[in-house]
Amino acid sequence: MVLFMPCLIAGQQPKSQDQSVPDTPTPQQPDSLKSLSTGVTPGSGSNETTSDPGTNTTEVPPAGGQLSGQDQVQQTPPEIPAAGEYQKGITTFTRRVDAVSVPVTVLDKKHQQVAGLTWRDFQVYENNVRQILTFFSADAVPLSVALVIDQSLPRDTMKKVNDSLAAMPGGFTPADEVAVFTYADGVNNPTDFTAALGARLPAVLQASKKPGEYLGTPINSGPFYGGPRINNQSVDPNLDPQRGSPGVGVIPKEIHTLNDAILAAGKALSTRPKQSRRIIYVISDGKESRSKANFKEVVHYLEANRVAVYGTLVGDSATWGLGYLDKFKIPLLPLSPDNILPKYTSTTGGHLYSEFSENGIQRSFAELAALARTQYTLGYNTRSSPLDEKYRVIDVRVLRPNLDVVAEKGYYPTATNLSR
Repeated sequence: MVLFMPCLIAGQQPKSQDQSVPDTPTPQQPDSLKSLSTGVTPGSGSNETTSDPGTNTTEVPPAGGQLSGQDQVQQTPPEIPAAGEYQKGITTFTRRVDAVSVPVTVLDKKHQQVAGLTWRDFQVYENNVRQILTFFSADAVPLSVALVIDQSLPRDTMKKVNDSLAAMPGGFTPADEVAVFTYADGVNNPTDFTAALGARLPAVLQASKKPGEYLGTPINSGPFYGGPRINNQSVDPNLDPQRGSPGVGVIPKEIHTLNDAILAAGKALSTRPKQSRRIIYVISDGKESRSKANFKEVVHYLEANRVAVYGTLVGDSATWGLGYLDKFKIPLLPLSPDNILPKYTSTTGGHLYSEFSENGIQRSFAELAALARTQYTLGYNTRSSPLDEKYRVIDVRVLRPNLDVVAEKGYYPTATNLSR
């Protein structure tokens, strides 16, 4: 079989065989320079200047001397094909390559990060099929961090968080960027992404300090039920029991829109450069209630955009697991049913600390940032069909004993998380 691939260049027609084509195009010369045409080689020792976008001006020095500014040779550039002209008559061959990048943390039994591993120490499986590693790096990478601060915490816990926020910038480098989100009953975004070591971040963190919620013991019966009274009359009618009620007060449900906050942070991170590692860092007690988004759809979005959730548990959620939380033992711990932060970190390949003291909260900032920055990066070209948009399970294994691997459990293929 013979393939014929015609190639046309706009502005030129095929020449017949009897036509001669000069080896070097002859520039058009003004009448004033005709006398200089002898002995002058166009383009030899020339210095190009551009007088306008459509004309290239070339100075041509004569033998033994220099031309003045007015003695110049005008050379008209070849006609530039219009948009799309290059495609006429040209056959293009393309090959789709889906490159997947997987950040990996390796820990020893003391929960310390393990350095010095090579690509030979890892195996990566996608949907139970072993993949061939095409990329490996142990270099530190810049971070794009969406900081999420829970402002629905009790006042004593909120004070510890507020006092520790000043240490936050110390965990970053000049290459990092940070956006700030806060939530309680709804989500706020005090600042979009800004330099981690710039002047804006400390000012925003200072303005984000809130007193927290007063969570006193509710009074549902007895002489103080319904508020203070004078001569058996309520001082505040708004505190009176409702007509027809059995006399038992209704405790208002707490509001913690954690799902909505993480989703808002994930959407902001989805636009950040691929060269940066996309991190959501949450400071919270992990409680969730009354969000518009549910856990499943938020995790779906994070996995589709390759965003990992890191966090520091504070408040009453931290008392049962002070220090580092081993994600492999989370099912054995007495987790509160409304504490969903460990689920986020475990699913997305992040990390979680549980700190009760102010010093512990400050220390967790720097440790988690360093942990995210110095992960191993494994890359491979997926063998899955490009038409298959189903969830793809990732299993990363390290071929050394007594080591734990922390990595994302899988991803949804999209145009934004696969390199082509």
